[in-house]
Amino acid sequence: MFAINHAATALIIKKKFPGASIIWLLISVQFIELLWVVLNFLGIEKTTTDTVIQTVSNIHLLYMPFSHSVVMTLIFALTAWFVISKVLKKPILGIAVGVGILSHIILDLLTHTADIALTPFPESGKWGLGLYSIPLMGFIVETAYGIWCWWIYKGNRKLLMTIIIFNVINVSFFSAAIAGPETLLAGHPLIITALIFFQIAITLILVGLFSKNKQKTTLTSKTVKKKQVATNNI
Repeated sequence: MFAINHAATALIIKKKFPGASIIWLLISVQFIELLWVVLNFLGIEKTTTDTVIQTVSNIHLLYMPFSHSVVMTLIFALTAWFVISKVLKKPILGIAVGVGILSHIILDLLTHTADIALTPFPESGKWGLGLYSIPLMGFIVETAYGIWCWWIYKGNRKLLMTIIIFNVINVSFFSAAIAGPETLLAGHPLIITALIFFQIAITLILVGLFSKNKQKTTLTSKTVKKKQVATNNI
């Protein structure tokens, strides 16, 4: 799943755990992707491409057993939960962050082809339902999911437009009929990694900023209503 829709997932977690900091939630939903970026740049994990890139299906996450394996994600989530809940004494935040970390691998399992390893060990098998093998369907599902997260959160218009715009920006990756920057990326996996990191950073900042604006608006509205009630009682 693309960066904007992972970021949107933090909104529904925030809705469930309103006391959890949106900053922590945004980091949690992209934690294993940020780890993937670092491991790709270090040469520990590997991404390849076909000789020509027309859609996301031509980009292959060839080797990522440490950042994206199911077992490692569970370990990361449980470790985050334990440290935040038991050591830092913030149990609600610990659960929310753990859910955020797990959400990433769940969404990737739904969208990726079979490139998600069960464990970091060789021959453990790879999973993925393969939505990206039907790129246009992938675009529709991803965009609808991002908007659904916004709707659940009851966000403001700026937040909705951010989700829609970033999904539209990525549309060329989902259609061979639409030429975009992906045509220049064949054989340059580290540039792809850098672009993904850039999208992660920008979408986390914007979703975090506009989600806070929504919270401030809600608080202001509640304050006004309380004042009105107090005035009427007088």
